[in-house]
Amino acid sequence: MVLLDIDYVTDNDKPVIRLFGKEMKDDGDNHIIALDRTFKPYMYVIPHDMDAALKQLEEMGLKNLEKLRKKDLGIDLELIKITLKHPQEVPKLRENILALTMVKDIREHDIPFYRRYLIDNGLFPMSEIQMTGKTVNFSKCVYSGAENINIIDLEESPLPLESDFPELKILSFDIEVRNPDGMPNPDKDEIIMIGLAGNFGVEKVISTKGDHLEYVEKVSNEKEIIQKFVDMVKKYHPDLIVGYNSDNFDFTYIKQRAKLLGVKLDLGIDGSELKFIRRGFTNSATMKGLIHVDLYLVMRRYMNLDRYTLERVYLELFGEEKFDLPGDRLWEYWDQDGDALDELFRYSLDDVVATYKIAEKILPLNMELTRIVGQPLFDLARMATGQQVEWFLMRKAYEYGEVAPNKPSNNQYSERRGKKAVGGYVKEPETGLHENIVQFDFRSLYPSIIISKNVSPDTLIAESVQGVIECIGENNDENPWKNSECHSAPEYGYKFVKEPKGFIPSVIGQVLTERSRLKKKMNETVDPMEKKILNVQQEALKRLANTMYGVYAYSRFRWYSIECAESITSWGRDYIKKTMKKAEKFGFHSIYADTDGFYATYKPDEIKDNK
Repeated sequence: MVLLDIDYVTDNDKPVIRLFGKEMKDDGDNHIIALDRTFKPYMYVIPHDMDAALKQLEEMGLKNLEKLRKKDLGIDLELIKITLKHPQEVPKLRENILALTMVKDIREHDIPFYRRYLIDNGLFPMSEIQMTGKTVNFSKCVYSGAENINIIDLEESPLPLESDFPELKILSFDIEVRNPDGMPNPDKDEIIMIGLAGNFGVEKVISTKGDHLEYVEKVSNEKEIIQKFVDMVKKYHPDLIVGYNSDNFDFTYIKQRAKLLGVKLDLGIDGSELKFIRRGFTNSATMKGLIHVDLYLVMRRYMNLDRYTLERVYLELFGEEKFDLPGDRLWEYWDQDGDALDELFRYSLDDVVATYKIAEKILPLNMELTRIVGQPLFDLARMATGQQVEWFLMRKAYEYGEVAPNKPSNNQYSERRGKKAVGGYVKEPETGLHENIVQFDFRSLYPSIIISKNVSPDTLIAESVQGVIECIGENNDENPWKNSECHSAPEYGYKFVKEPKGFIPSVIGQVLTERSRLKKKMNETVDPMEKKILNVQQEALKRLANTMYGVYAYSRFRWYSIECAESITSWGRDYIKKTMKKAEKFGFHSIYADTDGFYATYKPDEIKDNK
């Protein structure tokens, strides 16, 4: 099946992973909920003394203890893996464990259980998985209201499969509210329309008026509008439901009106109701097994605009204006009959069609990032780019046998916030009209610096010019890099060993190599659909690689290193200045520069003067 979503529930005091997916068939969509009871939560302990720490942990009543070795920023480390019965035990026990005298630190205690499951089993949402188990008619792990769902009790954890990009059913929606007193108030202002559009032949508006229009389905009252919306979601079984500002407005409003009117919003594949969970700084609407994406949040990350209204984003993406009406006067159009009311229906339909078109254009990149980062699309669509990089690195750390650093404490975070890395070199543009302009551009400048200079927290051996540690020296605790050759960053003097390859440079190297392979394949193929898919894949890798520089200076990043961030930009400034100076010797006069490239005019008569 194609894995779409994941969570966990508790059955008989034990955690049960639930995998939501669908089996692609010619005769329709076969939705599946697979239950895995085999996986257990765990965390790592770094001991001062192994035997003494094991004894203290056993005295706490912890029995499932295992000694193992991992790397911690490139250094071999002996750890204790503590396996527990339930994820809720982890936050209850971690402070008591950390308080033990023989415990130096604890690691990977803050990874959500379902994300840990995906990482450890090598599973990627939006990709196919192979399962072994038996079909059951009933399970306490699934609500009795679930309809047309196959429930499978797994005998063992599933295996990842190589798979093509899945074709998913996408439904967009939008509500209109009669709000004569200004901002809509769910305690008194009714929903008058819900528009729907998708890639499976649906384009309609549900309302209590407008039955003379072909695309309008008329019902008796507001309660039936909401109930019809629920019924249609169940009928069409979309894989994704998308809205524009739907976390903060549409779903929030529907939930409050449904509560007042007594409508059950049992939209989840498992029969569960719509609920809100915390993601980032906002509450996000979620339906189990049905992925909800709020495109407003996505577009704020992907585009730099003066405002992020649906109309503004649509204009930017498609170069045309969507049909619009003044939001504070929609109630007036509703209260009128004739042409004004028809315009309101057109506006409602145009909203959902525009939302769907934006989704069609933007979601492929997000779905491909989901297949790379390996976290659910619901989560990924609400992550900042730095968070996406961090979860990608968490997966890679597991693959490389690295134990992940902890999130910073409040004190560490406060200290980091006051530090800012100097950015790239900028030369202000020379005023006037210029001709014979040439553009010079470094390809993947910062990722290339990270790789070529081996810039990584685990390869850093000096903190400043004033306190430089010589690369050649005695092999002791202060200088474990005996006989190592180093790269030295301009301006700061931070030193990075050339060998072995650092964790993050290794990961970025893989990303860029894979991107080059995809671009080569994309340029060679003559199949338009394959070319489109390959372009989405290489763009996703490009976005990931280019983000990795910035997160070194992100205060909440697990692999935070202001020294790495400063070194990367210092090398970048050095490269661009030297390139501009060298270009002048061949008759190129720089007129503007910014970070990873510059513009120059060609003046061959100046070549002699520069020799």
